[in-house]
Amino acid sequence: MHTNRLAREKSPYLLQHAHNPVDWCAWNDEAFAKARTEDKPIFLSIGYSTCHWCHVMERESFEDEKVGAFLREHFVSIKVDREERPDVDKIYMTFVQSTTGSGGWPLNVFLTPELKPFFGGTYFPPDARHGRPSFLQLLEQIAGLWRERKLEIAASADELHARLELVTARDAKENLPLTPQTLRHATEMFKDAYDPANGGFGGAPKFPQPGIPLLVLRAAKRFGDDAAIKMVLHTCDRMNAGGIHDQLGGGFARYAVDAEWLVPHFEKMLYDNAQLVQLYLDAHLISQPEISNLKPQIYGGVARDILDYVLRDMTHPDGGFYSAEDADSEGHEGKYYCWTKDELSKLLTVEEYNVAATYFGITAEGNFVDHSHPTPLTGQNILSVVNPNVPAADQPLLAAAKTKMLAVLATRIRPHLDDKVLASWNGLMLGAFARASVVLNDEKYRVAAEKNVAFIREKLWVKSATDILSAGPDRPQDNVGTLFHRWRDGERDNVQLLEGYAFLLDGVIQLYEATLAPSHLDFAIELAEVLLAKFYDAANGGFWQSLAGTNDLILRVKDDYDGAEPSGNSVATRALLKLAGITGREDFKHAAEMTLQLFAHRLQSQPASLAFMLNALDFWLDEPRRIVIAGKSESVEFQNLLHAAHSVYQPNKIVLGNLGAVEPFAKTLTSKNDATAFVCTGNACQPPTHEATILLQQLSQ
Repeated sequence: MHTNRLAREKSPYLLQHAHNPVDWCAWNDEAFAKARTEDKPIFLSIGYSTCHWCHVMERESFEDEKVGAFLREHFVSIKVDREERPDVDKIYMTFVQSTTGSGGWPLNVFLTPELKPFFGGTYFPPDARHGRPSFLQLLEQIAGLWRERKLEIAASADELHARLELVTARDAKENLPLTPQTLRHATEMFKDAYDPANGGFGGAPKFPQPGIPLLVLRAAKRFGDDAAIKMVLHTCDRMNAGGIHDQLGGGFARYAVDAEWLVPHFEKMLYDNAQLVQLYLDAHLISQPEISNLKPQIYGGVARDILDYVLRDMTHPDGGFYSAEDADSEGHEGKYYCWTKDELSKLLTVEEYNVAATYFGITAEGNFVDHSHPTPLTGQNILSVVNPNVPAADQPLLAAAKTKMLAVLATRIRPHLDDKVLASWNGLMLGAFARASVVLNDEKYRVAAEKNVAFIREKLWVKSATDILSAGPDRPQDNVGTLFHRWRDGERDNVQLLEGYAFLLDGVIQLYEATLAPSHLDFAIELAEVLLAKFYDAANGGFWQSLAGTNDLILRVKDDYDGAEPSGNSVATRALLKLAGITGREDFKHAAEMTLQLFAHRLQSQPASLAFMLNALDFWLDEPRRIVIAGKSESVEFQNLLHAAHSVYQPNKIVLGNLGAVEPFAKTLTSKNDATAFVCTGNACQPPTHEATILLQQLSQ
């Protein structure tokens, strides 16, 4: 068996390739020096451990002895986990997208020893197809070109690098005004893309992209657009019923390959599920009868379903959240999740089977074939809710069927679990648990959030002597720290990324709003100060994705795309605006405003690319309503007021206490009882109240 350098790494994705015949290196100085010394081009392959097509290319090509031998002789081969190094991935994905018109994973790029790309693509097949060469033929062509026309390749790489610098450059254009019309224009574009039959904003393949429906709900609230609300709720309904939602185990897959949300790409990602919790919590609030005329729905139950799945299957015993679960099991995509008619008819009683088959739409031919495998399984049924109206008398039969099916799932070989803990994605899920704890009034979610932030502070947050010494006279030395990005198997990495700081900051702010514990506010302020010190571009606005002086990057870029994950710039903007409202800190607000201005042209011309930043813009457009709660935090009255403050759909409110580092006016508001709530805008407040019902009435006005 072959063993290469990846055997010493911690990334589950890199470890999956540790026994390939390819002489893989990790992304480090050792690999770069090897390329320079041996004067070889670099073959860079980027993916992640739950990526189905990454598995396919490994099986077809990277496990092939001939391919391995050719790569060893002619290239320095480097593997990168895109989830650990999104900054590396961003640069080379931008290159491939700009030169080929498309991108995805696995991402395969050829570089000079100076790390400049000159050719790239995504999946390359093992044999020639449709006029395209096989992967080995491509390697032979590039090796020949390097041998015979190296200077031309180097010159071309320099030219492509210059073009890449232009593509990634981000300077503020003219001083464009940002107004509610920007939101209205974006929302109308999203509504035009709405699928009235199946929900969602766009066609197949369908990604949830929660930033878009979250924005549409905000705009509907701002402009009184009931039709937009119904679009989002219909989307939530169809996703909930579809195969993209694991109907037995909970949680959502990454996307559906069709327009109906039926056939998923089965991997489950932490970042998707965190954002979907926020969407379903918003849907839960906006569908309440005291806020709208819509019939109350089960959206809060869907949020619980996701969170309970994460607690059961995606949580480290000490509180960190794991990254993902794979699409494949035993080499077949979706095998763990699918059922045949024959299997279910033998497992269930006749009565149970009839109810379950009607509910889930079970057929002999099935609704899914894994065509990516050489010997695809047949007759496979992805579970989706085809006939939701189960008579009351039959509901115990359906429950019994689900219990038996879950017991069978427990005996199947589960998909691979990517058990690394990322600061960024943990921040997203931290915020989801924190907010759910107070919206749904469930203590176990608050406990999970508190445990998670303690885990991150212990494993990934370091107050280093070097940082303290270099703090400078204008920043408090005790508020300087370092947030590393990845922890796994007892070790953290040495990488710092904007999304780590920004996403965790956003999550900690939500935890503060859910508890009003001053210690959480203190930590949020620490994170925000370090975020500004290390990533903010004070001259032009916006945040760099990586640290200055990072020597393994050919470019320093500002991430400007909200895709499946929101960008660090978008999350940082909203978090800083909210923290400015809580603390009164003008430096936080100014940095957020400069960032909005930097991206103003893109917000107006390409709103779909920055949907999450449009959520931040919506927050910025008006003075936020502040709910200040004073009193004894351990009292029932205090907790009732806190729950009430979060029980009305008002996305641009902030909730704060009167203790700790809050803004000065909040400190003047005190309680003579166990708890008092003040609803304020600026320095004007409604009459204080001790009653949760009165607070709900004030917020609903």
